[in-house]
Amino acid sequence: MNWISDVVRPKIKTLFRREVPENLWIKCPETGQMVFHKDVEANLNVIPGSNYHMRLGAAERLKITFDDGLWEDIPLPEAAQDPLKFRDEKRYTDRIRDARSKTGLADAIRVGVGAIEGSPVTVAVQDINFIGGSLGMAAAEAFIQGARTAIERATPFVIFTASGGARMQEGILSLMQMPRTTILVDRLREARLPYIVVLTNPTTGGVTASYAMLGDVQIAEPGALIGFAGPRVIEQTIREKLPEGFQRSEYLYEHGMVDMVVHRHELKATIARLCRFLTRQPKPPVVEPPPEEAEAPAETIDVPAVSATVDSRAS
Repeated sequence: MNWISDVVRPKIKTLFRREVPENLWIKCPETGQMVFHKDVEANLNVIPGSNYHMRLGAAERLKITFDDGLWEDIPLPEAAQDPLKFRDEKRYTDRIRDARSKTGLADAIRVGVGAIEGSPVTVAVQDINFIGGSLGMAAAEAFIQGARTAIERATPFVIFTASGGARMQEGILSLMQMPRTTILVDRLREARLPYIVVLTNPTTGGVTASYAMLGDVQIAEPGALIGFAGPRVIEQTIREKLPEGFQRSEYLYEHGMVDMVVHRHELKATIARLCRFLTRQPKPPVVEPPPEEAEAPAETIDVPAVSATVDSRAS
């Protein structure tokens, strides 16, 4: 036994070992570039070099959308969790429990009310991390509650979509949510309230076939996959090569399917400007900081001159 190599060296290695976090670096899915996690986070989860827009969770999206990251969470109605008693590799109830533990959400959509550049707005966000952002009964109830809240409070309604489509574990019941959500879009129009859709990566399936493409203004983040069926399924069906960039935001903009493609850095200002325009609200005045007051000069006290008098009697 060599005590130097077997005893001393392992202790020294353990003493100076540094724990490296797993998420210290992020690999850009588009270019393969390795980027420091803090740099991506400070850039609103956009890769600095390639401008690739990473996916955002519901809480992160609401935080960067509302002024000062503050909003009021809207309580959402409950829905039947497993109406069909569905089971594939695991029970549907177990999938819901795991998704709730992972995301902290009740279901795929979260709704909040707050101010965007001073204007009150109701915002709904689909979280792709909750069973692929799929549309089921509970998610539809959240959308409906968000639209009703916008009507009650007379605010614009904005939704950030991110979904793989209808939730297969709920079968025909999930498909029935498509017309239900469409009815609420009509009620927003009857109330003459703006309905703005922001399409993020990915927005597909039954969500695209319903409320995701019914906005008064359709905005898309750069490079987002938007469509009903995926490009691979379409290629296998028609047995033809699809055009370059097919079903991406820029392609849809060129062919009139979306109104604008907006970088995440400009998204908040764009939504605020649209809400003001569609509700005929004036732009909030710019509050300039008060000018710094010059330091007042120190007060001077005039001391009268005192003349010394000499008493002649003392001399």
